[in-house]
Amino acid sequence: MGRIRILALVLALLTVIWPMASAHAQIGEAVATCIRPIQPGQTAPAMLAQPQGFDCRDDQSAYGAGDFWVLSQPLRPVAGDPRERLSIAFASTWQDATTLHILYSDGQIRRIAFTSATTSRYLLLGPVIAVPLPRTTARPVRILWEARGAANMRGVVRGARLEHHGDALAVEAQLSLLYGILMGMVVALALYNLVLWPALRQPLQPVYCLLLFFITGYALCSSGLIGQWLPWLDNNERHRWNAIMLGGVALTIVIFARFFFERAVFRGWLDRAAVLVFVLIAVPNLAFALLAPLWIRTLDAMVVAGFAILLAFLIAVLVQAWRRRSNFLWAFAIGWSIPIVLAMFRVLNAAHLIAWRPWIDQSTVLSMGAEALCASLGVAYRIYLLSRERDVARADERVARRLADTDPLTGLFNRRAFLDQAIGRSGPQTLILADIDHFKRINDTLGHDGGDEVLRIFAKALADSLGPDMLVARIGGEEFALLADAARAPHAELLLARLRGATYPTGAKVTASLGLCTGPMESEEDWRHVYREADQALFAAKNGGRDRACWGVSPPGAQPPSGNAVDRSAAPLPSAPLPIDRTRPRHRVGEKGICASGGS
Repeated sequence: MGRIRILALVLALLTVIWPMASAHAQIGEAVATCIRPIQPGQTAPAMLAQPQGFDCRDDQSAYGAGDFWVLSQPLRPVAGDPRERLSIAFASTWQDATTLHILYSDGQIRRIAFTSATTSRYLLLGPVIAVPLPRTTARPVRILWEARGAANMRGVVRGARLEHHGDALAVEAQLSLLYGILMGMVVALALYNLVLWPALRQPLQPVYCLLLFFITGYALCSSGLIGQWLPWLDNNERHRWNAIMLGGVALTIVIFARFFFERAVFRGWLDRAAVLVFVLIAVPNLAFALLAPLWIRTLDAMVVAGFAILLAFLIAVLVQAWRRRSNFLWAFAIGWSIPIVLAMFRVLNAAHLIAWRPWIDQSTVLSMGAEALCASLGVAYRIYLLSRERDVARADERVARRLADTDPLTGLFNRRAFLDQAIGRSGPQTLILADIDHFKRINDTLGHDGGDEVLRIFAKALADSLGPDMLVARIGGEEFALLADAARAPHAELLLARLRGATYPTGAKVTASLGLCTGPMESEEDWRHVYREADQALFAAKNGGRDRACWGVSPPGAQPPSGNAVDRSAAPLPSAPLPIDRTRPRHRVGEKGICASGGS
């Protein structure tokens, strides 16, 4: 459903912008033209008086670069108010100088001349050169162009139309609004992705911003808008920058596609092809920008060939993405299908396989504007999927870490996870080692399944004793460890009572011995000392008759809290943290600390 909505958005956008984009081709009267090279001694009045020798059938570009006469067919009256001023509009091409000779019905010939450096006064969006005709009571009947230094890559005079100048300015206003919307959208998308990039750190985002930069530059240059903003800019130089920006768009598309799809899509030959396509686009465009007008037609043919290769490459990318079951295929296809199709028409026209139409020039900028919007949705969808993949990966990582840190039988921390969280804790810590008494006898009596159930119940009884910031782990077969801040350590005798009072399988009586020690836990050396003392205290508790707690010797300045002997008649305690041990024990076993008996 989301894909259908995006496709509908693209079609709606084209429905709005296409009539505006082709508006120049819909007003006024089309003017057919014929061409002939300029020979020495020829004059404009003679060409207008004797128009024989003009070629009206062949493509103008077949004559190559040079100086040309271009003669219009007899002009038809333009519908509308005859008092309104007329203008002749035609596509902007690479020319050093242009002179218009206008023949009126009263026999007068008026002349309007401009050079590449002064074209901007007549340049409209499109880019279209619209030259207002001199006001006169007579009607223009024919126009003769005198083009000097014409590159004639795709024609000297293309898309000529005779129109009311007011209509041309009205279309200009519509296109200005359209271009303003597209460029504002592109700039906003670039800023949005630049702001978002430090947070997401996706390499696709700066590449997309670079693509938007070149699209904006191409829109400014190819539309003629930059010529209006910079009236001193030479029109031929505008064409040069137009080639640079269009080449930048093409090069960035290669990089964009490489980062947009999964790595598997470009694995193998397509990755090498991307490098080759990049070179085949970069070299001709750079040469055109540096060398034109030298070998301009050859360089232009190389540029066109590079774009044809780019189109084939993009189609290959789509096919490979489909074969690799890419998650991003549909987003790329929707975003780039329209520019690819329209670029095909432009390449076909540049190769002289189809006739030029005004919408071909207009479509490139507008389709790129539409692409910028669609690609932004594609980039957003791409980032969404990446974020979702990252969230799933993080969740899997957390699950894997939890599994790696957890004892599978009891659900408590294992020894490694316990040490990771225990070492480095600040302040005096009390370590309690708990070992189930006569566990082998329990296993022999209840079986291994019953023994496992005893371990689970014992672990739950320990876990129920936890207070804030306490850790509990199974660190051996039937040996467990509990760590707490010394000031909040559980009461040893009450902990014994809770372990003894738990309900075990078949009513079995289960007791445990505890070894305790208090000391710092800031380093691994501290852990070794505290653990050694607690382990020796546990050994003393076992030797002292079991079902009791013994304290190990603490480092200086970390004396253990003390506790009373256990009350044998104590009932099982509720599942809540045990009270803090603040009393002193009354029994001593050996020389290794203090023991409190829980009875035997």
